[in-house]
Amino acid sequence: MSQRKVSLEREKALVSLLDDPSPVVQEGLATAFGELGQAGEEILRRVEREEKAGLARRASELLVSLVGPDPTNMFLHFIRGLQYELETGLILINRVMYPELDPVQVKKGLDEIATRCRQLGVAPMRSRDQCRVLNRVFFHEYGFRGNTEDFEDPLNSCLEAVLRRRKGLPILLSAVYILIGERVGLDLEPIGLPGRFLVGNFEDREPLYLDPFERGRFRTVAELRNLLARHNVAPEFHHLVPVPVGEVLCRVCRNLVLHFEARRQPRWANKFRTFVREFEETHRRHSEA
Repeated sequence: MSQRKVSLEREKALVSLLDDPSPVVQEGLATAFGELGQAGEEILRRVEREEKAGLARRASELLVSLVGPDPTNMFLHFIRGLQYELETGLILINRVMYPELDPVQVKKGLDEIATRCRQLGVAPMRSRDQCRVLNRVFFHEYGFRGNTEDFEDPLNSCLEAVLRRRKGLPILLSAVYILIGERVGLDLEPIGLPGRFLVGNFEDREPLYLDPFERGRFRTVAELRNLLARHNVAPEFHHLVPVPVGEVLCRVCRNLVLHFEARRQPRWANKFRTFVREFEETHRRHSEA
């Protein structure tokens, strides 16, 4: 797509015509924004975020005609469909914030790490030994770690950014670890403790838990109970079993609400609050059906 610089005067002129009812004007606008390429998309997205409802709606319509469906609507459709898949959901969340994201490049990044794991692993291996291989590659060779210096950075919840910067929240590190495990044939599950997200494996006689935020540290059940106690949570059975993928994705959205609020970005906080409500309402309707 071509990229052109747009003067402030021309941008204002184009935006002022968005609510013109003339079909000829609207056809001309579509052509003009299309010729501007990425610069035109950026103007429309800015109007979509910042302008009054009528202009924002028209900007959204033009964006759909130029670049395809709006990522926000795509994610809402995904939520309502109940066919939750972790990798797809995380990519859709990422695209809400960065619509230009190329999912193919994200998948290539995951594939690259998995290929390295397969190079070091020799089948058959016990789950714990496979996790040791993943730990070596993921944490030592690639250097993934928890973002302790800026925990509230929204990029900690973006799959592409976590892969690129190699740091993130416990939930995103766990998700990436699980996606790598899928690629090498290791069945890993999300474990959603209050205050900490972990990875579990239940293929062997004893359950295996590891903590990606602590560079893949293996955790015993006793340690997890102590962790819950430190958060003033009475340990219960459901804390130590896998959580559904929908809950993982909803929790990512809840985190983004909090982090955008901390950044004083209420528009983005409200957008992800809408997704949280949609998850909750969809779950309620499904449960009552």
